[in-house]
Amino acid sequence: MTDLNNPLLQTWTTPWQIPPFAAIQPAHFAPAFATLFAEHLAEVDALANQSEAPTFENTVAAFDRAGRKLQAVRFTFENLTASESPAELQAVEREMAPLLAQHYSKVSMHAGFFARLNAVYQQADQLDLSEEQRRLLDAFHKDFVRTGALLQGADRERFAAIVSRLADLQTQFGQNVLADEAEFKLALQGEADMAGLPDWLRQAAHSAAQERGVDGHVITLSRSSVVPFLTFSTRRDLREAAWRGWTTRGEHPERNNTPIAREILTLRIEQARLLGFDSFADYALANRMAGKPSAVYDLLRQVWEPAKARWAEERSALVEQAAALGEPTDIQQWDWFYLAEKVRAARFALEDAEVKPYFSLDAMLEAVFDCAHRLFGVSFKERHDVELYHPDARFWEVSRNGAVMGLFIGDNYARPNKQGGAWMHTFRVQHRNGGESLPIVINNNNFAKGGDGPTLLSFDDVRTLFHEFGHGLHGLLSNVTYARLSGTEVPQDYVELPSQLLENWALVPEVLAQHARHWQTGEPIPAALVERIRASQTFNQGFETVRYTASTLIDLALHLQEDPSRIDIGVFEAEERERLGVPHEAGMNHRLPHFRHIFSGEAYAAGYYVYMWAEVLEAEAFDAFDETGDAFNPALAEKLYRYIYSAGDSREQRAAFAAFRGREPQAGPMLRKRGLLTTA
Repeated sequence: MTDLNNPLLQTWTTPWQIPPFAAIQPAHFAPAFATLFAEHLAEVDALANQSEAPTFENTVAAFDRAGRKLQAVRFTFENLTASESPAELQAVEREMAPLLAQHYSKVSMHAGFFARLNAVYQQADQLDLSEEQRRLLDAFHKDFVRTGALLQGADRERFAAIVSRLADLQTQFGQNVLADEAEFKLALQGEADMAGLPDWLRQAAHSAAQERGVDGHVITLSRSSVVPFLTFSTRRDLREAAWRGWTTRGEHPERNNTPIAREILTLRIEQARLLGFDSFADYALANRMAGKPSAVYDLLRQVWEPAKARWAEERSALVEQAAALGEPTDIQQWDWFYLAEKVRAARFALEDAEVKPYFSLDAMLEAVFDCAHRLFGVSFKERHDVELYHPDARFWEVSRNGAVMGLFIGDNYARPNKQGGAWMHTFRVQHRNGGESLPIVINNNNFAKGGDGPTLLSFDDVRTLFHEFGHGLHGLLSNVTYARLSGTEVPQDYVELPSQLLENWALVPEVLAQHARHWQTGEPIPAALVERIRASQTFNQGFETVRYTASTLIDLALHLQEDPSRIDIGVFEAEERERLGVPHEAGMNHRLPHFRHIFSGEAYAAGYYVYMWAEVLEAEAFDAFDETGDAFNPALAEKLYRYIYSAGDSREQRAAFAAFRGREPQAGPMLRKRGLLTTA
């Protein structure tokens, strides 16, 4: 029975049935989930108990339609816990994580329904199924098998218990990191502490202090705060303090992630072995394009030694720069961003203080919308009459061919109750199974507010904006029948293709000429400055590639361990860095105690490599546009829409990419793009 006092269980009468944010309180979620769990299980029971023989329509398509209200509330919950999560909601998240896992485990182990699903699967070759229908059947069958549907007796019970416990641990891990990020404040006391900081960073630090209720200026662990501080501050002692705060998240005694990570790893390998895999890495990669760890190592071997060689060249340049400045030449990790910026500025006559005035956030939002329109014919109209969960969030109506086909939310600013990083999620996915469903997509970034003036972005920030918007387009442009195959529901090493590919349009000359204009004068960005930005794109790529690849190799090694029950992740990380020859001055993108990608959930576990795997694809894909001399080539854009951005998981990914590109992808374009392809 619907609780008329719980807005999550009522029919949402808001525009487009978006969540009624103003009415939702943290206390509403637990009772709503309890009701919706029961309703969803009743739906699955009814499907299992049908008297009619199992068919694709009454079993597979019907299962795709089940649990829609639960999904809407779950997506709302996931978005709020990531984007606006006060302590009360974090407590609910800790309570609900194992209960959500237990519910979906019950569904995936529903013997009666799986018997019907398996019956359809066994006769699939005799059925007249379209490619999309066959992929839906295969996807659901694989989902059930990978979550324990074939297990029996004690193994079945143990698998379910593991799933529940992992959900609890993964939530704890992420909340510990969030708490460390929220707690850290590097207060800048006076002008001496702000030496070297450009005006825009001073303004952002002042805004951060105001948000935290303190006077003066504060550096936080938001990437858009701490990295610029490491880049521009001339105070080596304060750079070290910021770096230590950034790199020791998850290691504080009161929130130590080491025992949590050990238990996660131990449960993951037990889970994998219950399903017949030798390691969790083997289990994870069986559901991705790579297929097995050896395929990932084949890619990384092409990158690792060239990256280290390039890093050594870069370090020599930094040592020379430090000596010229009279700075210590025993370069530490907290020196690298600072000295690299000095070398970059000298080598390319390029400084963020010169670049950022041309990249206001509002102008770059117009740029990504314009690219989407020119490539795919979509238009964005901002609406101010829709109430969202926070004043920072903005709302757009998205149209194509004269009709609204999606809704887009942009939440671009860092704040204390918001997790770090940048990401895309959905409040609702596109599908046509049971009626037309318009997608509601959200992009989150963590840019530092601009104080009294507009928010100005570094070019790295611009690339992040384009990247997340690429994910957003993947959700918005989805054109499939079934929700399970919609948008970003693709293998994890393919999902980064649409996002990384869109980054390329951030440097298209005609995009910059139109949208990169000085926020005060309106003058377009000078062509010479664009060329310097373009020339600088391979600068420091040894450092960046080493840091990324080190994190990837250590992630894989960790998830290939046969007995992780005694692993101390700090010791393991140090030993692997020594074995791999990771340069001390470079470090890693993510140290293990705060590596949320692999410990706050399973999507990227044994899978941090996916960004480089997708980069191989995107470099090949954008080469196709380069070869035509037109970044908006209409024929290619139509193929890009048909085979990649709109296809979801309705097409096999290797075949879809080959249909777009006309050949299998090679690593050469990616290596060339990073400046790692050496020529004799």
